[in-house]
Amino acid sequence: MRHRKSNKKLNKPTDQRLALLKNLAVSLIEHSRIITTQTRAKQAQRFVELLVTKSKVDSVENRRYIMKKLNNKVALKKIFSISKNYTDRKGGYTKLINVGFRRGDSATLSLLEFVN
Repeated sequence: MRHRKSNKKLNKPTDQRLALLKNLAVSLIEHSRIITTQTRAKQAQRFVELLVTKSKVDSVENRRYIMKKLNNKVALKKIFSISKNYTDRKGGYTKLINVGFRRGDSATLSLLEFVN
């Protein structure tokens, strides 16, 4: 059952929200850290943690699943190399650090990065 398992809407339609999460995940995988608003960082963290957990087992099925979610070959290769660092870890591959407030609208900014 999926009771009470909703995601934040981020004030966007579904297709735009999924594209935003995909782009945040690809940026995080390529650069190992991103700075974005706190709510977006929390949703991106959930999205990336699932992908890293899937990439710990290198199979065709998992590669296709991650490619479907990311649609980026460079990020696909890199996430499988990143996941080798977390073979003995069951979760918590990323950490979220509050950085401050954005100057224009005082939105809370957060740094999302992979744990060493």
